[in-house]
Amino acid sequence: MPRAGPGRPPQGQRPAVRVRDLLGGDAVGLELRLQAGRKGLDREVLLARVQRPGLALTGYTDYIRYGRVQIVGQSEIGYLTKLPARRRASILARLARCRISCFVVTKGLTPPRELLAEAEARGVPVLVTAAESTPFIKQLSAFLEDRLAERLHLHSVLMDVFGLGVLITGESGIGKSECALDLIDRGHRLVADDVVEIKRLAEGVVGASPELTRYHMELRGVGVINIKDLYGVSSIRMAKRVELVVSLERWESGKEYDRLGLHDEQFPILGIDVPLIRMPVAPGRNIAILVEVAARNHLLKERGYDAARHFAERVDEMVGPVRGARPGRRTADLRRARRPAARRARPR
Repeated sequence: MPRAGPGRPPQGQRPAVRVRDLLGGDAVGLELRLQAGRKGLDREVLLARVQRPGLALTGYTDYIRYGRVQIVGQSEIGYLTKLPARRRASILARLARCRISCFVVTKGLTPPRELLAEAEARGVPVLVTAAESTPFIKQLSAFLEDRLAERLHLHSVLMDVFGLGVLITGESGIGKSECALDLIDRGHRLVADDVVEIKRLAEGVVGASPELTRYHMELRGVGVINIKDLYGVSSIRMAKRVELVVSLERWESGKEYDRLGLHDEQFPILGIDVPLIRMPVAPGRNIAILVEVAARNHLLKERGYDAARHFAERVDEMVGPVRGARPGRRTADLRRARRPAARRARPR
């Protein structure tokens, strides 16, 4: 599984789903059983959107796509039963010759004998469920969207801070876990420590903890602790959408840091840009409080109030407008002009 840090855009991968996975223990609620085509259980399902044969049952199979589950419901079965036996056998033989991942017959209906015979001969799995077509399609699509979602692993910590998903990144040993523990002690919730599994879903990028490390945190000098046991169930969360990235960086003397908050950066995760804050780490800085304040400030921005830009606009009004300049440009120019050239950056 790919891993990445703030130095380069994280690259994900799409996992494969095989037909046999629809029959496994992970496919809770689908309640599918195999009727024919056992030798084709390793065929892949590549798309979360299912397909109904439709016109393919008349012999027009140009739009049958490999990788999509073919749903055969009451209307399809009803149409096939009204066809003459020879015509039905010809159509189903042509359909089975297409590259098809699998058929799913809903409502517990009995698949036509011709379909079972062709599927068995060509290794096309035929599955049956007792569920109605519409609710089953919704459930299957949700299952496939989760299993087929592009994903990656990030070396980071994911926290729920004031309901905001905050991903804390940084080099090993910089204090990510200690910062997260301080946040937990202040009433916030842990999603994942050390390794965060991130998926791209419809609502955005969502992070969770791998099953092995769930609820656990590793602290140098202390060892591995269980946050759920120490702080209770209110201190943990199973998954959270990533809405803000805080990158912890070691303080470098002489390096220019954003002091007004007017420079917006983005951290791309699986093709989605997430707001990024670079936070210098130096002795005496309470990183947990700074992360907390950053989360509060981001929530205010989402509600339409940007304190830094509001302040910059007020300064611009007092100093005088600069034609063609963006709000805050005069403020930044003044700040640079007032700083002596030989002055070195100091931790604050």
